[in-house]
Amino acid sequence: MKAAQSIRAKYRVLQPTMHERMRRLWAGAEAKALGHGGIAIVILATGLARNTVVRGLAELTNKEISYPERVRCPGAGRKRKAEVVPGLMPALEKLVEPVTRGDPESPLRWTSKSTRHLAEELNEQGYKISHNLVAILLHELGYSLQGNRKTLEGASHPDRNDQFEYINKAVKNRIKRGEPAISVDTKKKELVGRFKNIGREWRSKGKPEKVNTHDFPGSEKAKAIPYGVYDLGRNVGWVSVGVDHDTATFAVATIRRWWRQLGRRAYPHAKSLLITADSGGSNGSRLRLWKWELQKLANQLGLAISVCHLPPGTSKWNKIEHRLFSFISKNWRGQPLLTHATIVNLIAATKTKSGLKVHCVLDSNKYPKAIKPSAEQMDRINLIPDQFHGEWNYTVAPNKK
Repeated sequence: MKAAQSIRAKYRVLQPTMHERMRRLWAGAEAKALGHGGIAIVILATGLARNTVVRGLAELTNKEISYPERVRCPGAGRKRKAEVVPGLMPALEKLVEPVTRGDPESPLRWTSKSTRHLAEELNEQGYKISHNLVAILLHELGYSLQGNRKTLEGASHPDRNDQFEYINKAVKNRIKRGEPAISVDTKKKELVGRFKNIGREWRSKGKPEKVNTHDFPGSEKAKAIPYGVYDLGRNVGWVSVGVDHDTATFAVATIRRWWRQLGRRAYPHAKSLLITADSGGSNGSRLRLWKWELQKLANQLGLAISVCHLPPGTSKWNKIEHRLFSFISKNWRGQPLLTHATIVNLIAATKTKSGLKVHCVLDSNKYPKAIKPSAEQMDRINLIPDQFHGEWNYTVAPNKK
């Protein structure tokens, strides 16, 4: 919470200069300025007792405030729990971070470390402490509530940077020659119905959109699978919203649909098509069905289809992620995706100041899973691996008639 962080920062600066009464009045002033809920925020940010903040607020609301000459000396009053109970702070730290604090057998090693659980365990160890005081002590120790952060990508391939340079060069050459270059991927599957959607939108005060309290779909039909095609040279997106399974057949069907509706009009003289894709999922580099479906597409369109896969572990670097999918997510934030038609309309309405245009259709076809091309079909694939990492970069040329 930004308000609590701001108050905590001010309190750390002012605390050494304030005596007891000044601290009480300052806390009351901050709570008054925040309005409803201000007392709780100040307590959370400073660790002051509730009585202290309430008393300061009460003194400020009086028309006449007396300023006594005598102020209690620093250090007077009841001693802090951490000062009078030896070993309390180290015991608390062992529960919060058992491994780093040398206690891998801590009773809370695999348990939620809520303030109530921490207080219960400390009480069992003989420390009489409430969960509110645990929260205050944790702030004093420098702890705060934090979620997971996605920063670890795993071991990177030694040729990862070279592959990115290879892809960048290939895309630039295609665009320069007037040939199509696209980025493809599957967006996160979405629940269809009155379910919560992350984000907020402007509505009449006190009248939020009502959604289900749980996120369990009522039937298997209540899902949407958006597969996208992003034209790297024209800043135009195409999304097919599937209702069955995310398979290689569905992925290539989307590319086929994009070409027939948009691609061939934009590139009437094209002789080849470049696809940049992740190394996994329905368009994975080792997926046999993906290559077989591309062979059928190449034969139908009469185009040589070149594919460049991003190195493993770099899916978020795919252009379609931050040039198309991110704007779709922003456009429908805070709105429940009630029907497939709602999803199609929201995606199609996505646009940016830089000129992004998005086309979207519903694909209600069935795409069964676990389909494996036969050995005979694999032998018919006219696959030409590139000299540089042929498992990532290859061309599927049309079969000769």
